[in-house]
Amino acid sequence: MQIILLNDVDKVGDKHQVVSVKPGFGRNFLIPQGLAIVASEGNMRRLNELKRQDEIRENKKLNVYKDLAAQLEGVTLKIGAKTGTSGKIFGSVTNVQIAQALKDQCNLDVERKKIHILEEVKELGTYYAQIDFHKQVVSKVAFEVISE
Repeated sequence: MQIILLNDVDKVGDKHQVVSVKPGFGRNFLIPQGLAIVASEGNMRRLNELKRQDEIRENKKLNVYKDLAAQLEGVTLKIGAKTGTSGKIFGSVTNVQIAQALKDQCNLDVERKKIHILEEVKELGTYYAQIDFHKQVVSKVAFEVISE
């Protein structure tokens, strides 16, 4: 069954992509959830209009994301963690903690799914996280893990 995806779907495809799926999966899950439409001739023509509208929306958002990335330039977040005597922390720092620190310290509300920690954080020190605002706007933010 050929369908047009209206949103990104894990392990299936990206938004506005025409993919082939099993009929039951398309008919019983993707279409009722509003994630896809059947790839009929009329919907294929509508796909071009959807792409054009999304491009306009994304260009507006792109400027906002660039401003957010500029705000994060040179910012070092402080994240507290419980530590042992040797400086190792109990557990590790997660993207949820970084998102909360961005909200508390910079007044920025960033989804945790957009934050990727570049290396495993197990000790006190300074590390970097990557924030994917958009495919074209990626920012790096430094965070320092300090003892609570």
